[in-house]
Amino acid sequence: MILSISYFIRTLIGLIDLTLLTGLLYLSSYLPKKIIKKWYSPVFHYWCNVFARALRVDLFLHQKNHKPLPKQYILIANHPSAFEDVGMPALFKARFLAKKEVEHWPIVGRISRAAGTLYFDRENKESRQDASNRLLDTLKAGDSIGIYPEGGCKGRRIYTPFRFGIFEVAIQSGIPLLPVFIHYEAQESFEWQHQHLLYKLWMIITAQNRRANYYVYDAIDPKNFKNKQELCHYVEQRYLDWQRRYLD
Repeated sequence: MILSISYFIRTLIGLIDLTLLTGLLYLSSYLPKKIIKKWYSPVFHYWCNVFARALRVDLFLHQKNHKPLPKQYILIANHPSAFEDVGMPALFKARFLAKKEVEHWPIVGRISRAAGTLYFDRENKESRQDASNRLLDTLKAGDSIGIYPEGGCKGRRIYTPFRFGIFEVAIQSGIPLLPVFIHYEAQESFEWQHQHLLYKLWMIITAQNRRANYYVYDAIDPKNFKNKQELCHYVEQRYLDWQRRYLD
């Protein structure tokens, strides 16, 4: 009984904190970019941490890398759940590429846009090419970027083949790929199966096990590969190996 009350109080406090910070970010998004440019992104990353705490998700970052992480990188990860949209920016500072629908989500869409999220239409070839150009420009400006090479939220198992786009960006820019393998212990509760987003959030917050494991491995230097196909195949095989380690 006492544990239930304590859990309810912590959850309520987390939701109140999230509501207040969401309101601040939403209202601030209407300010001129030159005013919010320096501070909005750091606060957005903090907001993602608050969001994770409000869902009572325990984020664990496992540093499997043997070498120091690069200062600038192309962050890649598998995409089993909608939670990554919060979990990844909570742990890593990067500008993420998202499907265009997210840009028009109430409140969250405006906040993510102000935070520097890039959008594209997965089904439109011209939009995909434009996204590649914008990613290259973002890297040239010195920022890190984040993307999911499976091409969307495909469920708990690795979806192959990976899309070539981000590997072409890596080859052209020479910026290393930083791989993250994501494993939710309550896979069924977290796995995205095209439920309504609010219902999925309810599934996560009521899951019996809300541990989220984010395994970071050594960066992959694109200069060691002849072309995007070779780089893509190598990365894809690494993710299949990690799948066998953590999911099989």
